[in-house]
Parts: sequence; structure tokens; C-alpha cells
Amino acid sequence: MIRRREFITLLGGAATAWPFGVQAQQLTPIVGFLHSASLDAFAERLRAFRQGLKETGYAEAEDVQIEYRFAENQMERLPMLVNELVRRPVSVIVAAGGAEFAAKAATTTIPIVFYVAEDPVGAGLVASLNRPGGNLTGVNFLASELAAKRLELLRELVPGAARVAVLVNPAGPAAETTMKNVESAARMICVQISVFQARNSGDINAAFAEIVRDRPDALFVAPDPFFTVRRSQLVNLAARHSIPASYSVRQYPEIGGLMSYGTSLTDAWRQVGVYTGLILKGAKPTDLPIVQASKFELVINVETARMLGLKMPATLLATADEVIE
Repeated sequence: MIRRREFITLLGGAATAWPFGVQAQQLTPIVGFLHSASLDAFAERLRAFRQGLKETGYAEAEDVQIEYRFAENQMERLPMLVNELVRRPVSVIVAAGGAEFAAKAATTTIPIVFYVAEDPVGAGLVASLNRPGGNLTGVNFLASELAAKRLELLRELVPGAARVAVLVNPAGPAAETTMKNVESAARMICVQISVFQARNSGDINAAFAEIVRDRPDALFVAPDPFFTVRRSQLVNLAARHSIPASYSVRQYPEIGGLMSYGTSLTDAWRQVGVYTGLILKGAKPTDLPIVQASKFELVINVETARMLGLKMPATLLATADEVIE
């Protein structure tokens, strides 16, 4: 018969030796979320990301912790921020807005789920779309590749547009690819473009001063996380100078921008959440093909069109996914 004191001693030994495996299984996994922009522009997209996680069985603060790191548009901070996540350590890193390159350089073992505008194969992130290889996979939302369609829609809304100003952030993650696609699209539809650059808020004001002097027929704002954060400044300047402008995401027309055409960001971020959840369940990045965005949306602000004196084509209204009065 085991005496009471011996039983307690045995139980105590079991508590230190045996629950290690049990505790490891019960620990809540941690996801590192890394982006070059600021939190301000991400409320809606984070909801979509969390929804994707939830679809795979992970609710934030219940089944998974999320460590957020935003570089506040200071790209040079990304290596330091991703190293914080690697040391934490996290189970998966979600990286976007140029942060995917810093994440790739920081670890070859922690799975990375990216969200990129450019071709991930051409950018050197993965070996192929179907078999990414290594520790990266994710979603390609095709923002830069939609340049031709955006230019066509802009000219349909502004029929006499022969000269279009293009505003680009040269430090942006998809700047080079975007410009190649815009230049190619402009040649195809016989539109002359003038390129203006902006890396910060002051540059945006200076670029608009130049654009106003150049007197283009319309403005094409390149897709960029920094521009999305500064969308109020961009929309207000376009309105003040009566410049019809096209944007890449719906957040612009929602606050008074003329129009946007691009990938449904909520759908794409939901898919990022799904992939993150699948990896937490044990899937390997190399077995998860790159998701090509397939849901696009055209949003038009009719009130802004009226203020600009534009007559809204019935065909364009009929094809719009959302018309804001």
C-alpha cells in the first residue's frame, strides 16, 4: 500500500515530468502579423483576416494569439520587426506591403503567408504558383496587373481623357511592376501618361502642385499601402483641384473618391486567414498553391462624378458592383 506522503510525492513527480507534452499541446499558437503601413487602414481587412482564421477553427484571443507589427511606412524598420517575431517565437508569419521580403530573409523555417500585388514567382518569393517550395505561400491580389482595365474604365468615365497623370510611390512594393503595366496599357489605348512620385505626405502635396501645373485630363493613383493610409489627403486634393481620379481599392470612393477598380480586399484577406489557419493545423506552405485573386469590384461615387461635371455612362453604372450616391 502506498502511503499518503509517497502518493503526493509520486503525483508531484508526474506533474513535472508528464504534462510537458500536454502543456505543449495546450499552448495557444501565436501568429505574427507584419505590414509596412499603419494600423489605421486595416480595420476592415483585419476583420476579413480573422474571419478566415475562424473558418479554420481559430478565434483570436481564444484559440490563437496575434502579435501585430506595423512599420508606419518606414520600410527600414521591417527587418527589426520581423526579427522580434522570429525571437518570440511565432508559429506563422503573415507578411504584406513589402514585409514579405524582410520575412523571407529572416527565416527559412517559420511558415510565411504573404499577400502581394506583384507576381510572386517573378519577385523571387516562390519557385512556382502550384508548388511554392520553401516556407512561403500566400495570395496574389493582382493590383498591378489590373492597370489596363482601370485605365479603360477611367477613360470610359472621362471620354476625352488623352493625358493621364500617374502618381506612384517609388519605394512601394509593387512600384516597378505597376509602372510597366501602366505604360503598356497606356500605349494600347493611345493615352499619354506623365509620372509623378510621392514617398510621404509632403511629397503628395508637392506632386499635386506639379500635376495641377501639368493640367492632365485625369489621375491614376497607383496601388500602394502608403497611399491607402493617406487616402483622405489624396481624395481631398483631387476634389480641390477638380481632377477625376481612379484608385485601386474601395476605401477611396467610400470617402469621396471618384472610382476604384481592383481586387476585393476583404475576400483576399479572408483567404490569407484561411491559409494561416491551415498551416496552424499542420499544412506545409509548399503544399498550398498560391491563390490568384478572382473577385474584383468596381465602385463609383456618383455624387463626386456630378461635382466634377461628368455624365455617368449607363453601361458603366450597370457593371458597377457598388454605386455610392
